[in-house]
Formats: sequence, structure tokens, C-alpha cells
Amino acid sequence: MTSESVADQVEELRGLLTLDELTNRVGMSVRNVRFYTTKGLVPPPLRRGRSGYYTPDHVARLELVQELQSHGFTLSAIEKYVAGLPDDASPEDIALRRSMLAPWQADLPVELSRTELEQRTDRTLSDDDLEILTALGIVFPSKRGHYEVALSQLSVGLGLLDLGFPLEAAMASAAIYRRHGQEIAHELYDVFRRMVWPVYQESGASPETIQEVVERLKPLSIASLVSAYEAGMDETKRENIKRKAQRRD
Repeated sequence: MTSESVADQVEELRGLLTLDELTNRVGMSVRNVRFYTTKGLVPPPLRRGRSGYYTPDHVARLELVQELQSHGFTLSAIEKYVAGLPDDASPEDIALRRSMLAPWQADLPVELSRTELEQRTDRTLSDDDLEILTALGIVFPSKRGHYEVALSQLSVGLGLLDLGFPLEAAMASAAIYRRHGQEIAHELYDVFRRMVWPVYQESGASPETIQEVVERLKPLSIASLVSAYEAGMDETKRENIKRKAQRRD
């Protein structure tokens, strides 16, 4: 083999990862990588002679699988999600999707058993109590009878239970949050995909840069949503007062 051929081969392999390098990069076992490959969640490795190599696309897709798993997605749900990715989805686009999936609040929920939850609240919680706390977004049923609990909001939820907050109202509120939350999520993702990512793509930014941008914007987005909600409530109160005044006239 000539020195020129060797140089071409080295250049071709630049940026590619061996299986060991891939598993170290994503923190996943060789067995799991091969399992997800057979399931079609990641494409087969690139073959160069007898060796297989992995690209940034493999890294992005495996990290997406890990993110989905951390949210409690089953294997079949992960398969459906991955199947919905565009065929031409770039590693950067996948990284953006993963960033949007990641928790938006720093206060991550804590997993507790029902007994541990009752010990922490110093009370016996009925099924209705747990249903109300779930509807309020404070307690989330997890696996094996455990719960993911937003500890910073737990005392607020308990206070509402003490005040007799009705289950029907909690469930109706949850449906409203869920419906509008899905709309906001789809629209925000579309804004990032159309207006944010192309700008960084042109500048040669890495997927990690995109992820950092999204992470920095998340608290600002939450603050903006709260401000918009407060403004909307103020406007609603003004409209109600105006309607009552008009009826009196």
C-alpha cells in the first residue's frame, strides 16, 4: 500500500469511532449497542474491511434512546418515536430533539415508594389524594408501585388537599395544561428547527453547542410562560369586570 493510499484511509476514518470508543462515548455496553442495532434504533456500523466504525449519527441516536429511557419510555414506544424521525435527520437535529426532551426544570423529581411518600408527608394518602396530586403534576406514578415526586411542590399540593380541592377540577386543569403544553412544545420545536438550528449550522456549531443553547433558553422560556399566563389572567379579570359592568348598565 502506497503512502498516498494510507493517507486517504486515515482521512476517511477521521471522526469515526470504533465500537469500544462508541461505548465509552455514550456510556453503554457493547451488548446494548448491538441489541439496539438489531432493533433498528441505530443503523449498522460502517464497514471498512473487516472492521466496523460508527459516526456522529450513531452517537446522537444512542443518546436519544438513553434520553427516552430516562423518561420511562418502553422499548416499543422508543421504536415508534425513532421510526418517526425523518430519514434525513442529521445528528444535530437529533441532538435538538433530545435537548427538547430533557427536563426543563433543575428540580428533578425524586422516586419514592408509597410508604416513603406517606412518611415524608406524615399522613396516610388515599387513592383520591394521590390522584389529585398526580393531576396537579406533583406526583407521577412510576414502576413497581413507586412515584416520581416533585418535592418542591409537595407542600403546595398537601395544602390544596387540606383545603378540599376537588379531584374533578384537578383533572380538568391537568387536561388544559396537557393540551396547551403539547401545542407549545410542537411550536417551540418548530421555531428551533427552522430559525435557530440553521443559523448555528451555517457557523459550523456542534450538537453540543445546540444543546447548550437550548439548556440556557429553558429557564427563560419557563419565565416567559409564567409571565404570559399572568398577563392572560389579568386580561381575563378585566374582561369579566367589564362584562359585569355592562350587565348592570
